[in-house]
Amino acid sequence: MYDYSKLTIIIPTLNEAKNIKILIGKLLQMYKGVHIIVADDGSKDATKAEALSFSGANDVFFLDRSKEKVHGLTASVLDAVEMVKTRDVIVMDADLQHPPEKVAKLAEALESCNLAIGVRQEVKDWGIYRKIVSKSVSTFCNTVFAIRGKKTSSDIMSGFFAIKSDLFKSIISKHKDSYIGTGYKVLLETLKFINSNEKVVEVPYTGFHERVYGKSKAGAKQLKDIIRATLR
Repeated sequence: MYDYSKLTIIIPTLNEAKNIKILIGKLLQMYKGVHIIVADDGSKDATKAEALSFSGANDVFFLDRSKEKVHGLTASVLDAVEMVKTRDVIVMDADLQHPPEKVAKLAEALESCNLAIGVRQEVKDWGIYRKIVSKSVSTFCNTVFAIRGKKTSSDIMSGFFAIKSDLFKSIISKHKDSYIGTGYKVLLETLKFINSNEKVVEVPYTGFHERVYGKSKAGAKQLKDIIRATLR
């Protein structure tokens, strides 16, 4: 049985007050001993208060990035990784789109590999335009990576993945300046620095859908960052 005391879950946040309390509550209930870092990028709502309401458990830490020069999901995750003391790391969104139930499968996969990716099998509530854009961008990224001999994935745009902390820290130490801190596709950028021979496990999941609370941060700027990250 997997020992969750060797796992840290990193949750980047920006104005996720309505979601973060639900998510942390579920994670603490389901995975005894797990460590959680809420890497907040300067929320203006009650995200900080909701996260700190769990701090008495000594396994939830709030990383306040409000005064940092570079803001973005990627920068938030990279800063949080440097604080990790456990063997394993999982990165997941705060918006409840990534099912907490799949944390177990991702964590268990790290017993036989250094990187495991949560792969969406279906996306509910997306309009046809968003589906076409997502598919086109994913195909573009995978094609560029394949041509360059980089690791790819059937869900290269996934924001839900598990990785050995030593590997992640080593990559960040060598390549942090190559990441686009303002971006939000940490996995995509990390795959550029993974050895092509590295074993990667894909963990399929269903139930990905539009967020219930709050607004999506995805937009034209984020799309531009994805293309920049792919071509760098």
